[in-house]
Amino acid sequence: MRKPIGSLVFLFLFLLLLSNTGGHLKFANGMVPLNNSSWCIAKYSTNDTELMNNVLYACDVLDDCKLIQPGGSCFIPDTLLNHASVVMNEYYAKKGRNTWDCYFSDSGLISHSDPSYGSCKYA
Repeated sequence: MRKPIGSLVFLFLFLLLLSNTGGHLKFANGMVPLNNSSWCIAKYSTNDTELMNNVLYACDVLDDCKLIQPGGSCFIPDTLLNHASVVMNEYYAKKGRNTWDCYFSDSGLISHSDPSYGSCKYA
């Protein structure tokens, strides 16, 4: 007996989705893959005022933003988007990696790919 074409298409799409996510499905409701690795970064669409507010807020709570100051391991590239992502992630990690700790007025985005680069290591 032949299987309906719809079932084969669904199976193909499901396998394609699974392979494109590194073997882990990423759930829309805030659940994370089994390895529990996640980072908080700023959305690219966030305007500079919101990014600056995020930096000021996170640095105030963290009481230390040497990472993004000249000479710090995450100063380069010297962009507001980069600096905001670094301190937003530090805040997110310090608070326990809860989805709501990356909200930042809807300007934060949880990533399941490590955004670390060069000497800048995301917690």
